[in-house]
Amino acid sequence: MITSLRILFLCVLASMLWVTSWASLQCPLFGVPHSVATHPWFIATLFDAYWGFITFFVWVCFRQTSWVARIAWLLAILSLGNIAMSSYCLAALSQAPRGGKLSVILSDRKDGPGWLGIALAAAGIAVTLAAAFITPSPR
Repeated sequence: MITSLRILFLCVLASMLWVTSWASLQCPLFGVPHSVATHPWFIATLFDAYWGFITFFVWVCFRQTSWVARIAWLLAILSLGNIAMSSYCLAALSQAPRGGKLSVILSDRKDGPGWLGIALAAAGIAVTLAAAFITPSPR
């Protein structure tokens, strides 16, 4: 089961990095046309995605005992979405012993600041700020 989950989250991470890079080369992050950004299904999809992020974050809060780690992961998840979430899952799965049980991974508590979360939060904030303030050159 753990190997299957590692493969799944590697696929999620790779596909999200690819599609995000591709989309970034097509148009700016905040260049969504008004007609799209105000479309009811676009708004419903954003609500669905961000409530999913918050739901995942509840589990992160259970596992992470440090408030620094919790806040860092919240920022990482809200700014990078499934890139951060799949990274979190891969990090948790990488600590599983051979033949380990999934229940232990799901309920294991983690102490410390959570350096991966801090790094991803910083990257997510940097990308978002760059997208908001840097005007791309015209094609």
